[in-house]
Amino acid sequence: MPKKYIVRLSEEERVELEKLIGSGKGAARKINHARILLKADADGANWTDEKIRDALDTSFSTILRVREGFVEEGLEAALNRKRPGKTLERKLDGVQEAHLIAVACSPAPEGRKRWTLRLLADKMVELAYVDTLSYETVRQTLKKMKLNLG
Repeated sequence: MPKKYIVRLSEEERVELEKLIGSGKGAARKINHARILLKADADGANWTDEKIRDALDTSFSTILRVREGFVEEGLEAALNRKRPGKTLERKLDGVQEAHLIAVACSPAPEGRKRWTLRLLADKMVELAYVDTLSYETVRQTLKKMKLNLG
C-alpha cells in the first residue's frame, strides 16, 4: 500500500531536527517525533513504518499522525502538541440561564415533589426559551450556579 503522507525534509529542517535530538533537551514526545521525521524522510533514511515502529518503540498511529502533521501543516505542527481546533459554544446564554434558574426555583410541576433535570430541559423547550436542551446541559448549568435540585 503506497504511503499517503510522504515526508520530504529540507536541509534546514534536517539540521534543526538533528540539533534537537543531539541536545537531548525538550519533551520526550517532541524528540521522538523528530526521530520519526528523520527516519521517515524520503530523501534521507526512508525507513518503512514497521522499521521505525520497531526501532523507536512507538505505534503506527503515532507515526501516521507525525507524517500527516508534517505534510499538512509543517514541521512545528508535527513536533508540537495540537491545540484544540474548535472552541465549544455555550449551549445557553445568560438570559436563557436566568430563565432556567427561575424555572428551577419555581414550584415543581403538578404531581411531582421536585424538578428533575429532564423535566427542566423539557420545560425550557416547552416555554420556547430554546429549541432543544439536554438534561446534561441543565445539570452543568445548575452546577455552575451552585444550585441543587434536592
